Amino acid sequence: MSDNLSDLSLSIVFAGGGTAGHVNPLLSMAHAVQQTAPHAQITVIGTEAGLESRLVPQAGFPLKTIHKVPFPRRLNMDALRFIPRWKAEMSRVKSILKETHADVVVGVGGYVSAPVYKAAHELHIPIVIHEQNAKAGMANKLGSRWADFIGTTYDNSGLTAKKGLLRRVGLPLRDAIASTATLLEHDPQQARVDAARCLGLDPQRPILLVTGGSLGALSLNTAVSHACKELLDVTQIIHLCGNGKTDAVAKTVSQLAGPHALSTLSVSDNSSVQEGDYHLAEYLEHIELAFSCADLVICRSGAGTVNEISALGLPAIYVPLSFGNGEQRYNAEPVVHAGGGQLIADADFTAEWVKAHIPQLLQDYAQLEKMHEATWRYGIRSASAQMAKEIIHLGTEHYFLTQGAQQ
Repeated sequence: MSDNLSDLSLSIVFAGGGTAGHVNPLLSMAHAVQQTAPHAQITVIGTEAGLESRLVPQAGFPLKTIHKVPFPRRLNMDALRFIPRWKAEMSRVKSILKETHADVVVGVGGYVSAPVYKAAHELHIPIVIHEQNAKAGMANKLGSRWADFIGTTYDNSGLTAKKGLLRRVGLPLRDAIASTATLLEHDPQQARVDAARCLGLDPQRPILLVTGGSLGALSLNTAVSHACKELLDVTQIIHLCGNGKTDAVAKTVSQLAGPHALSTLSVSDNSSVQEGDYHLAEYLEHIELAFSCADLVICRSGAGTVNEISALGLPAIYVPLSFGNGEQRYNAEPVVHAGGGQLIADADFTAEWVKAHIPQLLQDYAQLEKMHEATWRYGIRSASAQMAKEIIHLGTEHYFLTQGAQQ
Protein backbone atom coordinates (compact mmCIF):
# COMPACT_ATOMS: atom_id res chain seq x y z
CA MET A 1 0.00 0.00 0.00
CA SER A 2 1.11 3.53 -0.78
CA ASP A 3 1.63 5.93 2.07
CA ASN A 4 0.91 8.83 -0.30
CA LEU A 5 -2.53 10.19 0.61
CA SER A 6 -3.12 11.42 -2.93
CA ASP A 7 -2.97 7.78 -4.14
CA LEU A 8 -5.49 6.35 -1.68
CA SER A 9 -9.03 5.57 -2.82
CA LEU A 10 -10.65 6.43 0.49
CA SER A 11 -14.43 6.28 0.65
CA ILE A 12 -15.83 9.26 2.52
CA VAL A 13 -19.55 9.66 3.16
CA PHE A 14 -20.94 13.06 4.12
CA ALA A 15 -24.39 13.42 5.68
CA GLY A 16 -26.64 16.42 6.17
CA GLY A 17 -28.64 19.00 4.33
CA GLY A 18 -31.90 20.86 4.30
CA THR A 19 -30.63 24.44 4.43
CA ALA A 20 -27.70 26.31 2.92
CA GLY A 21 -26.32 26.57 6.45
CA HIS A 22 -25.78 22.82 6.43
CA VAL A 23 -25.04 22.20 2.75
CA ASN A 24 -22.42 24.91 2.18
CA PRO A 25 -20.05 23.77 4.99
CA LEU A 26 -20.53 20.17 3.87
CA LEU A 27 -19.49 21.00 0.31
CA SER A 28 -16.58 23.14 1.53
CA MET A 29 -15.19 20.19 3.49
CA ALA A 30 -15.75 17.83 0.57
CA HIS A 31 -13.81 20.12 -1.78
CA ALA A 32 -11.00 20.45 0.77
CA VAL A 33 -10.77 16.66 1.04
CA GLN A 34 -10.55 16.42 -2.75
CA GLN A 35 -7.63 18.82 -2.84
CA THR A 36 -5.57 16.67 -0.45
CA ALA A 37 -6.83 13.24 -1.51
CA PRO A 38 -7.97 13.59 -5.15
CA HIS A 39 -8.63 9.85 -5.51
CA ALA A 40 -11.04 9.78 -2.57
CA GLN A 41 -14.55 8.63 -3.43
CA ILE A 42 -17.01 11.12 -1.93
CA THR A 43 -20.69 10.33 -1.45
CA VAL A 44 -23.33 12.54 0.15
CA ILE A 45 -26.43 11.29 1.98
CA GLY A 46 -29.28 13.79 1.99
CA THR A 47 -32.95 14.13 1.12
CA GLU A 48 -34.85 14.88 -2.07
CA ALA A 49 -36.50 17.90 -0.46
CA GLY A 50 -33.50 19.85 0.86
CA LEU A 51 -31.15 22.20 -0.97
CA GLU A 52 -28.67 19.35 -1.23
CA SER A 53 -30.82 17.78 -3.97
CA ARG A 54 -29.70 20.64 -6.22
CA LEU A 55 -26.39 21.83 -4.79
CA VAL A 56 -24.67 18.45 -4.31
CA PRO A 57 -25.06 17.26 -7.93
CA GLN A 58 -24.05 20.74 -9.13
CA ALA A 59 -20.84 20.35 -7.13
CA GLY A 60 -20.16 17.04 -8.88
CA PHE A 61 -20.79 14.64 -5.99
CA PRO A 62 -23.20 11.65 -6.03
CA LEU A 63 -26.21 12.06 -3.76
CA LYS A 64 -27.94 9.15 -2.03
CA THR A 65 -31.31 10.08 -0.55
CA ILE A 66 -33.20 8.91 2.51
CA HIS A 67 -36.37 10.15 4.19
CA LYS A 68 -36.29 12.58 7.09
CA VAL A 69 -37.06 11.00 10.45
CA PRO A 70 -37.71 13.85 12.92
CA PHE A 71 -37.30 12.96 16.57
CA PRO A 72 -40.72 12.95 18.31
CA ARG A 73 -41.11 15.74 20.82
CA ARG A 74 -44.40 14.56 22.32
CA LEU A 75 -46.40 11.36 22.59
CA ASN A 76 -48.74 11.26 19.59
CA MET A 77 -49.26 9.30 16.36
CA ASP A 78 -45.99 10.57 14.91
CA ALA A 79 -44.18 9.19 17.95
CA LEU A 80 -45.76 5.79 17.39
CA ARG A 81 -44.65 5.83 13.74
CA PHE A 82 -41.11 6.92 14.61
CA ILE A 83 -39.63 3.49 15.42
CA PRO A 84 -40.62 1.74 12.16
CA ARG A 85 -39.55 4.79 10.15
CA TRP A 86 -36.24 4.94 12.00
CA LYS A 87 -35.58 1.24 11.40
CA ALA A 88 -36.38 1.61 7.69
CA GLU A 89 -33.98 4.52 7.22
CA MET A 90 -31.30 2.83 9.32
CA SER A 91 -31.51 -0.14 6.98
CA ARG A 92 -31.21 2.15 3.95
CA VAL A 93 -28.21 3.99 5.44
CA LYS A 94 -26.42 0.77 6.31
CA SER A 95 -26.86 -0.41 2.73
CA ILE A 96 -25.32 2.83 1.45
CA LEU A 97 -22.36 2.62 3.84
CA LYS A 98 -21.72 -0.99 2.85
CA GLU A 99 -22.12 -0.30 -0.88
CA THR A 100 -19.67 2.58 -0.74
CA HIS A 101 -17.25 0.73 1.58
CA ALA A 102 -17.21 3.88 3.73
CA ASP A 103 -13.95 4.55 5.56
CA VAL A 104 -15.28 7.54 7.49
CA VAL A 105 -18.62 9.30 7.93
CA VAL A 106 -18.84 13.10 8.21
CA GLY A 107 -22.03 14.72 9.53
CA VAL A 108 -23.09 18.34 9.77
CA GLY A 109 -26.29 17.85 11.74
CA GLY A 110 -29.95 17.88 10.76
CA TYR A 111 -32.47 15.04 10.44
CA VAL A 112 -30.37 13.14 7.89
CA SER A 113 -27.30 12.90 10.09
CA ALA A 114 -28.87 11.06 13.03
CA PRO A 115 -29.46 7.66 11.40
CA VAL A 116 -26.10 7.96 9.60
CA TYR A 117 -24.27 8.42 12.90
CA LYS A 118 -26.08 5.46 14.45
CA ALA A 119 -25.46 3.21 11.44
CA ALA A 120 -21.78 4.14 11.26
CA HIS A 121 -21.38 3.39 14.96
CA GLU A 122 -22.94 -0.05 14.55
CA LEU A 123 -20.73 -0.77 11.53
CA HIS A 124 -17.57 0.42 13.37
CA ILE A 125 -16.91 3.25 10.90
CA PRO A 126 -15.16 6.38 12.26
CA ILE A 127 -17.40 9.43 12.73
CA VAL A 128 -16.49 13.08 12.25
CA ILE A 129 -18.93 15.85 13.19
CA HIS A 130 -18.98 19.53 12.35
CA GLU A 131 -21.29 21.74 14.45
CA GLN A 132 -21.81 25.17 12.96
CA ASN A 133 -24.26 26.62 15.49
CA ALA A 134 -23.58 28.15 18.87
CA LYS A 135 -25.98 25.62 20.40
CA ALA A 136 -25.84 22.11 18.97
CA GLY A 137 -28.94 20.37 17.68
CA MET A 138 -30.29 16.95 18.65
CA ALA A 139 -28.67 14.99 15.80
CA ASN A 140 -25.13 16.14 16.61
CA LYS A 141 -25.73 15.59 20.31
CA LEU A 142 -26.62 12.00 19.46
CA GLY A 143 -23.60 11.58 17.20
CA SER A 144 -21.23 13.07 19.76
CA ARG A 145 -21.64 9.88 21.82
CA TRP A 146 -19.61 7.98 19.22
CA ALA A 147 -17.66 10.67 17.33
CA ASP A 148 -13.92 10.31 16.86
CA PHE A 149 -13.54 14.03 16.10
CA ILE A 150 -15.87 16.99 16.60
CA GLY A 151 -15.08 20.34 15.03
CA THR A 152 -17.14 23.31 16.20
CA THR A 153 -17.63 26.83 14.98
CA TYR A 154 -18.13 28.11 18.52
CA ASP A 155 -16.79 27.29 21.95
CA ASN A 156 -19.32 25.88 24.42
CA SER A 157 -21.70 24.52 21.78
CA GLY A 158 -23.12 21.95 24.20
CA LEU A 159 -21.27 19.00 22.66
CA THR A 160 -18.94 16.71 24.58
CA ALA A 161 -16.59 14.28 22.88
CA LYS A 162 -17.28 11.04 24.73
CA LYS A 163 -14.47 9.10 23.02
CA GLY A 164 -12.67 11.39 20.60
CA LEU A 165 -11.39 14.95 20.28
CA LEU A 166 -13.31 18.24 20.22
CA ARG A 167 -11.83 21.45 18.87
CA ARG A 168 -13.10 24.85 17.72
CA VAL A 169 -12.11 24.99 14.06
CA GLY A 170 -14.47 27.69 12.74
CA LEU A 171 -16.92 27.49 9.86
CA PRO A 172 -15.85 25.80 6.60
CA LEU A 173 -16.15 28.69 4.16
CA ARG A 174 -17.67 28.70 0.70
CA ASP A 175 -15.04 28.97 -2.04
CA ALA A 176 -16.08 32.52 -2.94
CA ILE A 177 -15.73 33.68 0.67
CA ALA A 178 -12.43 31.86 1.19
CA SER A 179 -11.02 33.46 -1.98
CA THR A 180 -12.24 36.88 -0.85
CA ALA A 181 -10.56 36.42 2.54
CA THR A 182 -7.28 35.74 0.75
CA LEU A 183 -7.66 38.89 -1.36
CA LEU A 184 -8.48 41.01 1.70
CA GLU A 185 -5.52 39.62 3.59
CA HIS A 186 -3.01 40.40 0.85
CA ASP A 187 -4.31 43.69 -0.62
CA PRO A 188 -7.50 44.96 1.05
CA GLN A 189 -7.43 48.36 -0.64
CA GLN A 190 -7.24 46.90 -4.15
CA ALA A 191 -9.95 44.36 -3.31
CA ARG A 192 -12.18 47.21 -2.14
CA VAL A 193 -11.56 49.28 -5.26
CA ASP A 194 -12.20 46.39 -7.64
CA ALA A 195 -15.38 45.27 -5.87
CA ALA A 196 -16.84 48.77 -5.55
CA ARG A 197 -16.27 49.48 -9.23
CA CYS A 198 -17.92 46.20 -10.21
CA LEU A 199 -21.00 47.31 -8.29
CA GLY A 200 -21.00 50.89 -9.56
CA LEU A 201 -19.98 52.48 -6.24
CA ASP A 202 -17.28 54.98 -5.36
CA PRO A 203 -14.49 53.17 -3.43
CA GLN A 204 -13.32 56.49 -1.97
CA ARG A 205 -16.55 57.01 -0.01
CA PRO A 206 -18.04 55.01 2.89
CA ILE A 207 -20.25 52.03 2.00
CA LEU A 208 -22.98 50.49 4.17
CA LEU A 209 -24.28 47.01 3.35
CA VAL A 210 -27.74 45.97 4.54
CA THR A 211 -28.90 42.38 4.09
CA GLY A 212 -31.56 40.22 5.64
CA GLY A 213 -30.76 37.10 3.63
CA SER A 214 -32.51 35.74 0.55
CA LEU A 215 -35.96 36.26 2.05
CA GLY A 216 -35.13 39.69 3.41
CA ALA A 217 -35.97 41.10 6.82
CA LEU A 218 -38.95 43.44 7.10
CA SER A 219 -37.70 45.22 10.22
CA LEU A 220 -34.28 45.92 8.64
CA ASN A 221 -35.86 47.08 5.40
CA THR A 222 -38.28 49.38 7.20
CA ALA A 223 -35.81 50.93 9.64
CA VAL A 224 -33.04 51.56 7.11
CA SER A 225 -35.27 52.89 4.33
CA HIS A 226 -37.00 55.31 6.73
CA ALA A 227 -33.57 56.57 7.83
CA CYS A 228 -32.31 56.88 4.26
CA LYS A 229 -32.02 60.68 4.17
CA GLU A 230 -29.73 60.83 7.21
CA LEU A 231 -27.71 57.83 6.00
CA LEU A 232 -27.22 59.21 2.51
CA ASP A 233 -25.65 62.34 4.01
CA VAL A 234 -22.63 60.24 5.00
CA THR A 235 -22.60 56.99 3.01
CA GLN A 236 -23.47 54.94 -0.04
CA ILE A 237 -25.88 52.08 0.65
CA ILE A 238 -26.09 48.57 -0.76
CA HIS A 239 -29.49 47.28 0.33
CA LEU A 240 -30.35 43.64 -0.44
CA CYS A 241 -34.06 43.66 0.37
CA GLY A 242 -35.03 40.03 -0.21
CA ASN A 243 -37.37 38.35 -2.63
CA GLY A 244 -40.30 40.60 -3.59
CA LYS A 245 -39.42 43.37 -1.15
CA THR A 246 -37.66 46.00 -3.29
CA ASP A 247 -40.78 47.94 -4.30
CA ALA A 248 -41.68 48.91 -0.73
CA VAL A 249 -38.14 50.06 0.03
CA ALA A 250 -37.86 51.95 -3.26
CA LYS A 251 -41.13 53.76 -2.58
CA THR A 252 -39.98 54.90 0.87
CA VAL A 253 -36.55 56.04 -0.33
CA SER A 254 -38.08 57.87 -3.28
CA GLN A 255 -40.50 59.72 -0.99
CA LEU A 256 -37.89 60.69 1.63
CA ALA A 257 -34.73 61.23 -0.44
CA GLY A 258 -36.09 61.68 -3.96
CA PRO A 259 -36.14 59.31 -6.98
CA HIS A 260 -32.64 60.47 -7.96
CA ALA A 261 -31.23 58.77 -4.83
CA LEU A 262 -32.15 55.30 -6.12
CA SER A 263 -29.98 53.02 -8.21
CA THR A 264 -30.43 49.41 -9.28
CA LEU A 265 -27.57 47.26 -8.03
CA SER A 266 -25.88 45.09 -10.63
CA VAL A 267 -22.49 43.53 -11.30
CA SER A 268 -20.64 44.98 -14.27
CA ASP A 269 -17.13 45.33 -15.67
CA ASN A 270 -18.00 48.97 -16.29
CA SER A 271 -16.07 51.04 -13.73
CA SER A 272 -18.34 54.11 -13.92
CA VAL A 273 -19.98 55.14 -10.65
CA GLN A 274 -23.79 55.20 -10.72
CA GLU A 275 -25.55 58.45 -9.83
CA GLY A 276 -27.91 57.20 -7.15
CA ASP A 277 -26.29 56.33 -3.81
CA TYR A 278 -29.04 53.99 -2.59
CA HIS A 279 -28.32 50.77 -4.47
CA LEU A 280 -31.22 48.30 -4.38
CA ALA A 281 -31.52 44.62 -5.27
CA GLU A 282 -33.50 41.62 -4.05
CA TYR A 283 -30.28 39.68 -3.59
CA LEU A 284 -26.72 39.61 -4.89
CA GLU A 285 -25.43 36.30 -6.19
CA HIS A 286 -21.83 37.46 -5.72
CA ILE A 287 -22.32 38.92 -2.26
CA GLU A 288 -18.57 38.60 -1.70
CA LEU A 289 -18.23 41.76 -3.83
CA ALA A 290 -20.38 43.70 -1.36
CA PHE A 291 -18.44 42.21 1.55
CA SER A 292 -15.15 43.28 -0.07
CA CYS A 293 -16.05 46.96 -0.21
CA ALA A 294 -18.39 47.45 2.76
CA ASP A 295 -17.23 49.48 5.77
CA LEU A 296 -20.13 48.26 7.92
CA VAL A 297 -22.82 45.59 7.62
CA ILE A 298 -26.32 45.56 9.08
CA CYS A 299 -27.69 42.01 9.07
CA ARG A 300 -29.37 39.12 10.82
CA SER A 301 -27.11 36.77 12.78
CA GLY A 302 -27.49 33.32 11.35
CA ALA A 303 -24.39 31.21 11.99
CA GLY A 304 -23.29 31.30 8.36
CA THR A 305 -23.66 35.06 8.10
CA VAL A 306 -21.82 35.78 11.36
CA ASN A 307 -18.90 33.53 10.54
CA GLU A 308 -18.47 34.62 6.94
CA ILE A 309 -18.48 38.25 8.05
CA SER A 310 -16.02 37.45 10.84
CA ALA A 311 -13.69 35.60 8.49
CA LEU A 312 -13.58 38.73 6.32
CA GLY A 313 -13.05 41.10 9.25
CA LEU A 314 -16.21 43.15 8.70
CA PRO A 315 -17.66 45.34 11.46
CA ALA A 316 -21.36 44.55 11.82
CA ILE A 317 -24.60 45.52 13.48
CA TYR A 318 -26.36 42.24 14.24
CA VAL A 319 -30.15 42.23 14.58
CA PRO A 320 -31.06 38.66 15.64
CA LEU A 321 -34.26 37.15 14.37
CA SER A 322 -36.55 36.63 17.34
CA PHE A 323 -37.47 32.95 17.22
CA GLY A 324 -36.71 29.63 18.92
CA ASN A 325 -34.42 29.76 21.91
CA GLY A 326 -32.49 32.84 20.83
CA GLU A 327 -30.09 30.92 18.57
CA GLN A 328 -29.23 33.94 16.46
CA ARG A 329 -28.27 35.99 19.51
CA TYR A 330 -25.95 33.20 20.65
CA ASN A 331 -24.34 33.17 17.20
CA ALA A 332 -23.37 36.84 17.36
CA GLU A 333 -22.47 37.20 21.03
CA PRO A 334 -18.86 35.89 20.82
CA VAL A 335 -17.75 38.25 18.04
CA VAL A 336 -19.59 41.14 19.71
CA HIS A 337 -17.82 40.39 23.01
CA ALA A 338 -14.55 40.33 21.07
CA GLY A 339 -15.24 43.90 19.92
CA GLY A 340 -16.19 43.19 16.31
CA GLY A 341 -19.84 44.21 16.30
CA GLN A 342 -22.95 45.34 18.10
CA LEU A 343 -26.11 43.41 18.97
CA ILE A 344 -29.46 45.17 18.70
CA ALA A 345 -32.77 43.50 19.53
CA ASP A 346 -35.19 43.36 16.61
CA ALA A 347 -37.79 45.37 18.53
CA ASP A 348 -35.24 48.12 19.21
CA PHE A 349 -33.97 48.36 15.65
CA THR A 350 -36.02 51.33 14.45
CA ALA A 351 -35.44 54.18 12.05
CA GLU A 352 -34.82 56.43 15.05
CA TRP A 353 -32.11 54.09 16.34
CA VAL A 354 -30.49 53.96 12.91
CA LYS A 355 -30.48 57.75 12.61
CA ALA A 356 -29.00 58.14 16.08
CA HIS A 357 -26.18 55.58 15.72
CA ILE A 358 -25.21 54.54 12.20
CA PRO A 359 -24.19 57.89 10.62
CA GLN A 360 -22.00 58.64 13.62
CA LEU A 361 -20.35 55.21 13.49
CA LEU A 362 -19.69 55.45 9.75
CA GLN A 363 -17.79 58.69 10.34
CA ASP A 364 -15.76 57.26 13.24
CA TYR A 365 -12.97 55.69 11.18
CA ALA A 366 -10.87 54.83 14.24
CA GLN A 367 -13.75 52.87 15.79
CA LEU A 368 -14.47 51.05 12.55
CA GLU A 369 -10.81 50.08 12.27
CA LYS A 370 -10.83 48.73 15.85
CA MET A 371 -13.93 46.68 15.05
CA HIS A 372 -12.33 45.41 11.85
CA GLU A 373 -9.19 44.28 13.68
CA ALA A 374 -11.21 42.58 16.43
CA THR A 375 -13.40 40.79 13.91
CA TRP A 376 -10.44 39.63 11.83
CA ARG A 377 -8.73 38.24 14.95
CA TYR A 378 -11.88 36.41 15.99
CA GLY A 379 -12.62 35.00 12.53
CA ILE A 380 -11.18 31.68 11.37
CA ARG A 381 -10.31 31.06 7.73
CA SER A 382 -8.80 27.56 7.92
CA ALA A 383 -11.77 25.43 9.01
CA SER A 384 -12.12 23.46 5.77
CA ALA A 385 -8.45 22.49 5.78
CA GLN A 386 -8.51 21.54 9.47
CA MET A 387 -11.60 19.38 9.02
CA ALA A 388 -10.20 17.74 5.88
CA LYS A 389 -7.04 16.81 7.77
CA GLU A 390 -9.00 15.02 10.50
CA ILE A 391 -11.35 13.35 8.01
CA ILE A 392 -8.50 11.99 5.91
CA HIS A 393 -6.53 10.89 8.98
CA LEU A 394 -9.41 8.83 10.38
CA GLY A 395 -10.40 7.53 6.97
CA THR A 396 -6.83 6.42 6.27
CA GLU A 397 -6.61 4.55 9.59
CA HIS A 398 -9.83 2.71 8.81
CA TYR A 399 -8.73 2.06 5.22
CA PHE A 400 -5.52 0.32 6.25
CA LEU A 401 -7.27 -1.46 9.12
CA THR A 402 -9.87 -2.98 6.80
CA GLN A 403 -7.29 -3.71 4.11
CA GLY A 404 -5.19 -5.56 6.67
CA ALA A 405 -8.22 -7.53 7.86
CA GLN A 406 -8.99 -8.58 4.26
CA GLN A 407 -5.43 -9.79 3.83
